[in-house]
Amino acid sequence: MEQFFNFLAGIEFNIDLLIIVGAALGGILLVFGLKSAVATSNPAADRLAVSDHRRQARLDQGILKPVDRDPKGLMKSFVPTDEAHRTELRRKLQQAGQGGPDCVMRFMLKRVVFALLLPALFLGLVTASREVPGIVPDGLARWLGGLSNFGMFQWLTLLIAVGYFGPLRMLDSRVEARQQRIADGFPNALDLLQISVEAGLGFDSAMTRVGNELATVSPDIAFEFLSVQHEVHAGRSREAAMKDMADRIGLDFVHSFVNVVRQSMQLGTSMTDALNVYSEELRGYRETLAQEKANKLPVKMSAVLAALMLPALILLSVGPVVIRYANYFAAN
Repeated sequence: MEQFFNFLAGIEFNIDLLIIVGAALGGILLVFGLKSAVATSNPAADRLAVSDHRRQARLDQGILKPVDRDPKGLMKSFVPTDEAHRTELRRKLQQAGQGGPDCVMRFMLKRVVFALLLPALFLGLVTASREVPGIVPDGLARWLGGLSNFGMFQWLTLLIAVGYFGPLRMLDSRVEARQQRIADGFPNALDLLQISVEAGLGFDSAMTRVGNELATVSPDIAFEFLSVQHEVHAGRSREAAMKDMADRIGLDFVHSFVNVVRQSMQLGTSMTDALNVYSEELRGYRETLAQEKANKLPVKMSAVLAALMLPALILLSVGPVVIRYANYFAAN
């Protein structure tokens, strides 16, 4: 503890370091300020958006749903002001399983925090390596001490970009992983749903039963099925609840499943037959995807085989000839 206080008392800030920090923070504020100044609102579009929001609220029959509040104050510089962009980001967060009230605002705040935290840690390491060399490892201290002002500016820019755009890449990877888990378990869930309907349960009761059965095996599918039933029990229409489920998942065959269920209920056809036909189509679709991946495998392996086996074959075929000629010229 005494060494830490001595470190704080003995820090002498370098003027070049302060200039770099000020330039980095000034650049960030300038970018967000220009973005807020350029983004002008259209009164007609705002009125249409308000009208559409009221119409959707009437369709939802007053059901309370998580709503992202409009950003105010300083958050206007961080949260997208465009409603379409904000809706797309909210849907992607829901597809990753990170929905909820103010999810967009929390995600954008996380990006800003990482964009400021990483450069701050880097500057802290630089300051500690110059003022108290014993705290930082010798190799890292030599590398940090050898950085020029331009090199430090490059690293600060890179860390800001990684901190701000890295969460977006992580969000995309989480969306892909969740969609893959749902794609793997959805045919089994559809089979259970079909068996439950054939056993005499209603569609809503069957979805609830399947959701409870899959809580440990496929928690993502169980969450979506049970969310639909909670909304239906609260008074929302089944079509709207299932459409939102398909949007939250973001897979084409789930949209097709929702359309099959909707058409079967509207036309009065047998739900068992509809689920049976769609289950067979879905399994054929999975088989087609597996065959497509199998057909792509030789093409993907050719590059690996050429990169790994071709040098070994060349050495085996040309190597003895090279050694023979080398020995011949060495003897002469």
